[in-house]
Amino acid sequence: MTSENTVLGLLERALAQMQAVIAAIRAEESGLPTPCTDWDVQALVRHLVTQDLPHFIESARGGTPDWTSPPGDPGTDWAGAFAEGARQLLRTWAAQDLDRPVTGPGGAQAPLLGRADLQISELAMHSWDLAMATAAEVDLDPELAEHGLAWSRSTLRPEYRGPDKAFGLEVPVPEDAPAYVRLAGWFGRDPFWSARP
Repeated sequence: MTSENTVLGLLERALAQMQAVIAAIRAEESGLPTPCTDWDVQALVRHLVTQDLPHFIESARGGTPDWTSPPGDPGTDWAGAFAEGARQLLRTWAAQDLDRPVTGPGGAQAPLLGRADLQISELAMHSWDLAMATAAEVDLDPELAEHGLAWSRSTLRPEYRGPDKAFGLEVPVPEDAPAYVRLAGWFGRDPFWSARP
């Protein structure tokens, strides 16, 4: 298996995992808080369906998404809407020259395929957020969390962390903690967050 297939295979697994988590959400859980403190369950699903997926598609084409664009309406069939967006994303990736150089943060050039790493990391982290919020009975794939950790530890710089920044300060956890606990701490979540007070 080539590295290209490995990364896109992980992305497909990350999308399938997120779809399973969203499909497990019950209507009465839409207003529950999540470990991602900016969003409750409904707002986080709206972000995933109407912001992340369209932005991921634009990014996979080599474009520059407008990450500040407002969320849209995901409708009432959240799992169906996510599944359709996921299919579009995978079709977009399949049509690309993955080695094509594209401009990244700071103006550096890198192969297009590298943009899939961010997508895997985002999907893994938000799968955990929703699973923790709803106690969804979905076995989260630890390889996705390990991939997200390996990638983000080389890209998430200190200036991106803190109040009013995209990421909170790192929460230290033991190195032998489960993969999603380490991923949550690295992204500034409370790794031991609970919906119960």
